[in-house]
This record gives sequence, structure tokens and C-alpha cells, in this order.
Amino acid sequence: MTHVLALCGSRRDESATRAALDVALAAAEAAGASTELFDLRTVDLPPLDADRDAADQGDGAQLLAAVDAADAVVLGTPVYHGSYSGVLKNALDYCGFDEFEGKTVGLLGVAGGSFPVTALDHLRSVCRALNCWVLPHQAAIPRASQHVSYSGGEGRITSDDLDERVRVLGRRVVQYATIEPEPATFEAGENLGADD
Repeated sequence: MTHVLALCGSRRDESATRAALDVALAAAEAAGASTELFDLRTVDLPPLDADRDAADQGDGAQLLAAVDAADAVVLGTPVYHGSYSGVLKNALDYCGFDEFEGKTVGLLGVAGGSFPVTALDHLRSVCRALNCWVLPHQAAIPRASQHVSYSGGEGRITSDDLDERVRVLGRRVVQYATIEPEPATFEAGENLGADD
């Protein structure tokens, strides 16, 4: 069974990012995957110290194991100053090629203001540097206070269009989780296929 992990780069209690990741994971589960939300607000990840092994710092080993065990990862971030959160950046600093190379990654950005495309572009660059396979489809929620609401401790996306865009992200990380190059030819290195 395909396993999808979501990393939540928000530490807010009523996080629109976390609410959106819950929607993406529900869609992934409906598509047949097992899912896990790795909530970075609940773990101890001190700023990465490059002089120490990442697995020996706080809950670094737990993070590395969770990412390594996933077939696909959804990175969710609030937008801060036009980019992704420092919380998510620090978590990604803990990881490397061992955890991410060849892995399918979906991107989700949530902004208090206008469209959070720049943050997603920055994450896409980081994922390329880690040799991930990043889904072309990405999900973004602008003006989150107008499109995400909380009631009884649970968040939901109130816009049908945005909700569906996030659900498509969840379905596609499952669809492309096992993406592999075609048989070894020059063209196969350029053209990738996906499981249906």
C-alpha cells in the first residue's frame, strides 16, 4: 500500500495549512493510501547543527524515519514574506538525498494575503536540489481567513474550488507515488510515466 506523509510547516493551533493538509490526506486515503500528518509543532527540532548528526538532535531521528518510510510527501506551508516557513525549512535541512531522492512530492501553500506562488516556487527549487519528483499540480490557498474556517477544533476549506484543488493534490501524490523511468533508453531518462 502506498504511504503518504504530510509535513506541516505551521505551528499555529488553528492552522489553515494543517486544515488543508488534512483535506489532501483524506483524498489520498480515499485513493487507497495510508497517510500520516507529521505536525512540526509537536516535535523537538532545534535549528540544525551541521556539526552533529541530524538523527542525534531532538526528534530528528523520528522525522528522518517518517520521511524515509513514505512513498510520497506533501509539503504544506504558510507563506511568510513571500516564501515558505522557517519551521519547514529547518525540517528539510534535517533531511537529505537518503530521505528524498526519487520521491514524489506535492506542494501546498497557504497565504493570509494574495496568491502564494512564490513560496511554492521556492519549495520546488529545494525539491529539485534533493532530486525529488515534484508534481506539476500544486495547491494554493490565498486569503486563508476567507477560505478556511475552524469549528470545534477542526478546520475545513469553505471554497468548493479550493477544496477540490487540494483533493486533486492528495489524489495525484498517490497516483504518481510509484513513478519510475521507463526501460533504460535515452528517451526513458527524459520521459517519465505513472501508474494509472
